[in-house]
Amino acid sequence: MQHIIDRFISYVTVDTESDPNSDTTPSTAKQWDLANQLVEELKAIGMEEVTIDANAYIMATLPSNVEHEVPTIGFISHFDTTPDFTGANIKPQIVENYDGKDIILNKEQNIVLSPGYFKDLLQYKGQTLITTDGTTLLGADDKAGITEIVTAMEYLINNPEIKHGKIRVGFTPDEEIGRGAHKFDVEKFGADWAYTMDGSQIGELEYENFNAAGAKLTFSGKSVHPGYAKGKMINSMLLANKFISKLPKHETPQETKGYEGFFHVTGINGSIEETKVELIIRDHDRKKFEKRKKAVEKIADKINKKFAKQFGGPIVSCEIKDSYYNMREKVEPVIHIVEVAEKAMKELGIKPIIKPIRGGTDGCQLSYMGLPCPNIFAGGHNFHGKYEYVPVESMQKAVDVIVKIAELTAEKK
Repeated sequence: MQHIIDRFISYVTVDTESDPNSDTTPSTAKQWDLANQLVEELKAIGMEEVTIDANAYIMATLPSNVEHEVPTIGFISHFDTTPDFTGANIKPQIVENYDGKDIILNKEQNIVLSPGYFKDLLQYKGQTLITTDGTTLLGADDKAGITEIVTAMEYLINNPEIKHGKIRVGFTPDEEIGRGAHKFDVEKFGADWAYTMDGSQIGELEYENFNAAGAKLTFSGKSVHPGYAKGKMINSMLLANKFISKLPKHETPQETKGYEGFFHVTGINGSIEETKVELIIRDHDRKKFEKRKKAVEKIADKINKKFAKQFGGPIVSCEIKDSYYNMREKVEPVIHIVEVAEKAMKELGIKPIIKPIRGGTDGCQLSYMGLPCPNIFAGGHNFHGKYEYVPVESMQKAVDVIVKIAELTAEKK
């Protein structure tokens, strides 16, 4: 397991935070640091056709070692980390033989990873955990996935007696800002289907996800001296607050689970003259998803009508853009690709946890681009924050699942 630990740490200590406000690909120049490192590592372990394009998309091939015809399968992960929490100067901590008690992440700042709050910790008692030092995220999303794919490919190369068909691997930038698959060349990748190694706890196997959209609203106002503002001032910040108050208060991330959708305000910035509000809209059901988008527009329309005369025109603009859709529609017609992964887990003694993703992966967009792409666990927990951790044993099991899927796909029918 030390080999996995060393490889994972070599990835997470490289800052690859993406930037939603950038229009380049990758969105941050520092993502190239790990991208170039991965290219050299793929070559070093013996992968073939290793390429990196002008947008930092990496692809490589492990040729088939069987003579009969076998589908080409792929494994995909992303190397950027979320801008929600800093990914700079990550200092991973190794907790061996976890005893089931509180883990002190940062004594000076009194930051504690506790099973009293994060109950999933208890299922990893006796295992080796990698945590943060309490000041950054860890980056297991999705550098655990990259670690597992590279390690599995290295294992197959070093153990040629294990039969497999042609395997393609792909590593992408900017997944965390919803653009990971935007410039992915599905035709060049050339796989019949693929799996993203981007799930959380051991056993997760997902082929349903949210339909997703982002909304940006700009509220205008009129600034007047507060001493003489009666009937004249329009405070755009209060308009923004009025809009937010009209959203269903129980349909937020903290109030929902399973297949329940939500509205989530992710940012607000303003002054009297102008306030910008950003929110995301999520729902597994396509009809409910469309209804949610219309609800946002309807609230904005009502505010416009109320202030049209006083302001002299529309006082709020609303822009809604779809991000990705539920992959279930594209995966169900080829459900055997899910069944292969499920069988692989069962043969390895892993209980499959088949449930909808309350989020999205590159696989969502790739499935609509012609590459059906379910999602498999990478092992981490508490992504996007200082309490993130990953059990090393879960990463090893993910490696085993990749190898087993390759074996099962290569079996003669």
